Amino acid sequence: VFFLLLLCNEESQLISTLFKGYNKNIRPVVRPEDKVAVQIKLTLTNLISLVSTLNNISIFADLFPKCHLQQWSDHRLAWNASDYYGIEIIRVPYNTVWLPDIVLENNIDGKFDVAYYANVLISSNGGMYWLPPAIYRSTCAIEITYFPFDYQNCTLAFRSQTYSANEVELILAVGETGDTIEWVDIDPEAFTENGEWAIVHRPARKLLNTRYTPDDLEYQEIMFNLVIQRKPLFYIINIILPCSLISSLVVLAYFLPAQAGGQKLTVSISVLLAQTVFLFLIAQKVPETSLSVPLIGKYLIFVMCVTTLIATNQIVVLNFSLRSPSTHTMSHTIKHLFLEMVPRFLGMAPLVDESEVTTEVNGVRERRRSSFGLMQRAEEYVLKQPRSEMMFDKQRERHGLTRSIVDNIDISSTANLYKSLAQAAPEIKQCVDACNFIADSTRQQNNIGSEVESWVLIGKMIDKVCFWAAILLFIIGTVGIFLTGHFNQAPEFPFPGQSKKYAPS
Repeated sequence: VFFLLLLCNEESQLISTLFKGYNKNIRPVVRPEDKVAVQIKLTLTNLISLVSTLNNISIFADLFPKCHLQQWSDHRLAWNASDYYGIEIIRVPYNTVWLPDIVLENNIDGKFDVAYYANVLISSNGGMYWLPPAIYRSTCAIEITYFPFDYQNCTLAFRSQTYSANEVELILAVGETGDTIEWVDIDPEAFTENGEWAIVHRPARKLLNTRYTPDDLEYQEIMFNLVIQRKPLFYIINIILPCSLISSLVVLAYFLPAQAGGQKLTVSISVLLAQTVFLFLIAQKVPETSLSVPLIGKYLIFVMCVTTLIATNQIVVLNFSLRSPSTHTMSHTIKHLFLEMVPRFLGMAPLVDESEVTTEVNGVRERRRSSFGLMQRAEEYVLKQPRSEMMFDKQRERHGLTRSIVDNIDISSTANLYKSLAQAAPEIKQCVDACNFIADSTRQQNNIGSEVESWVLIGKMIDKVCFWAAILLFIIGTVGIFLTGHFNQAPEFPFPGQSKKYAPS
């Protein structure tokens, strides 16, 4: 205890001796033309955040630097350690010694003070060490073109607000090995990795602004750069993947029947509303700027355009599939294109019966399928052969039936048979007229039904073609847009045209 009290008394005596006649407002130089060399180093313990919507970045012993080291020499505060019980270092309040007044020039909150005014360490050779921890909030121009696959280059510029380059020379700190520390130092024991950003480059260099003179405060400054790459996993899981899955549902609307236009439009509009919600979420994550559109914003606009095109296409398909002969006349070109050429292009069999024939009566096109020809030939056979003879070929002779007047009639054709029957039995003529009327009505209904069916088939063909077109457009657009962001990696070297990484070996 006695030794400690004696040591404290010696330290008090040393401080009293050193500060006797000391003026903290005078630069620590022997001659007025001499310069005070101030070494600066930035130590990073945690990258807190980069607020993209505000175009600024925060730094600290909690964001970028833990401590901002300033080191210089003051010959007035040197002593012989052997004269003071071997005391090598003393600690004095910051406001009792001369300070170079070095601050963060590009801060955003206007607070130039450090977070904690630590004591200044003074060594016996006059070396001054000041390590004030600080929270630095600096401006950073955010490039959002490839968001969320982007990287940012943020710069912290430190300069003296009181002394020019002719009075104070700012230099980068020198390490224990004698090498200049040309990078932002990271404390491995205190550093905490950020969940959103990965530090790629952290160079430091002195910059001389030649447009100014050494007498200007802006002539020299120490620049600390942080090139950071965004980790996109959060956005992939929470925004990109759900948006892609929801957007892909609109393509499945093509599997609904061609006549189900209302259900198709409901699916398309629901997907479009969901995409709008995602667009609002993205708008809250990026700065309000018109200089560029983020990559994920381009993707959302792309899928919204695809969804709108699909909805428009479904309206057109509904228009085709609900047509009828009473409203539209199907031309041979449309029929050949959609029912013959398109199916062959899709690897399907043609949807038109090859035996189908078309005739033109009084300028009106009528259609008659091969089945109707078979029906007509069957009708002629029925009219030639009575039902009893068709069922029982030899029953007439067995039952003693005599030949009727019909046996003597020329039945070489249906027309002759019809005339013979009209002469022989008017009642049979009326029956035949009724059968012909029924056959004509049935044939006409079949023609109408076949026409309606053809319009439905045309709608289905349009659906199939647009389905494959939408699938290809969706896949190629999605892969192309996000591959653009995937290849947007931070450069190998921090500064263009240089092959130096400014990092510890």
